[in-house]
Amino acid sequence: MNKKEIAHIRKQFKLDHDLLKLFDILNVYVTKESSEIYHYECLPFGMLDREKQELYMGNFKKLLTGELDQKLFELRFQEDAEEPTKVLLHQALSSETEDWMNLMLLLVEKMLADTKYERDTVITFVRGEYFRPTKSRNDEAEVSERDEVYAHPFILGSVNSTEQQRKSMIFDYVEREFKYNYIVDPIIKLSAPEQGFFYPSVTDNASDINHILYCAGKANELNPHFIEGVLNAEKTVTAQEERFIFEEIVKEVAGDQLDAATLSLVYEEINRVIETNEEEEPPKLDFKDLERVLTVSGVEDVTSEKVEQAFQTVVDDRNFELKASSVIPKFTSKSIKIDTKVATISVSPQDLRYVRQVNYHGKRCILIEVDEDAVIEGFTLSTETLQFE
Repeated sequence: MNKKEIAHIRKQFKLDHDLLKLFDILNVYVTKESSEIYHYECLPFGMLDREKQELYMGNFKKLLTGELDQKLFELRFQEDAEEPTKVLLHQALSSETEDWMNLMLLLVEKMLADTKYERDTVITFVRGEYFRPTKSRNDEAEVSERDEVYAHPFILGSVNSTEQQRKSMIFDYVEREFKYNYIVDPIIKLSAPEQGFFYPSVTDNASDINHILYCAGKANELNPHFIEGVLNAEKTVTAQEERFIFEEIVKEVAGDQLDAATLSLVYEEINRVIETNEEEEPPKLDFKDLERVLTVSGVEDVTSEKVEQAFQTVVDDRNFELKASSVIPKFTSKSIKIDTKVATISVSPQDLRYVRQVNYHGKRCILIEVDEDAVIEGFTLSTETLQFE
């Protein structure tokens, strides 16, 4: 599942969209004290008030928002799971409403097993279908791209916590008096889903029942119990974790110290791999690919055996593959931070070549080459000529 496929689905989640139909919605209220189902309600989505529909649409869209491998993760189902969730969800896709509801309640029971929620929680399931045109858009063609579409049934699940409303003072316009106001009904935080899923995933614009899209509440924060114990999916790593793995592997091969120019070449070469990739799937780097990247970037004494052993040492898997997009900051929007005791300096990856660490009068200093005068708070810094020993 790639960014374009997720974006296409997310765009459909708006009221009256002709490429989306929502059939049923099931809300399950779970109390924190007992971790048991307190109440549930299943209704046709079309029977909800329009205001409620808009709130739920916002929740579903929020759930599907975020970067792949940071907040959204395509997961493969475990092959040897007992009572696999994959089978449950696949059955639910084409079940009658009551059967679908009962299957979703079984899934809730799996969520509650060995889990203690800190707050009362609402688990929402919705099922429907979205449509994809079979042909790309052609403004000159007589047949519209929407004259022929494929229907993709899906189930979306969202886990949302609740919070108590605050005590407050209000003014009663009718009685013309100030009153103490305290509402005991909890607020369901639909604007901030804690986690959820979208099933089935999508591969090459087709439904993929062997994968599920897991949606985390916060970037780089996974719930292993939900992923492995509830969804019965294989564990995964975040982009943040993958970047740490990359750094440790490079340190195993090249040592702890690299000059900025060499590091810049490493990032540029990986970025070139990303930009020249012609496949739908994002490019990955195995030990052979990383050996080539380090070699062409000027890292000394790099061998295939050394890189392969580094993979084994760091992740205990010689065949592990790193997603290229995870190990490098995006050249267009992100920067690399240089942390020092005095200040934190942000530099784009392609500009690392202009940064050096030098020894000046026995002290380590950061030297940055610039083409123009440096300006601080409107004042142009004077230029000094230094003699290095």
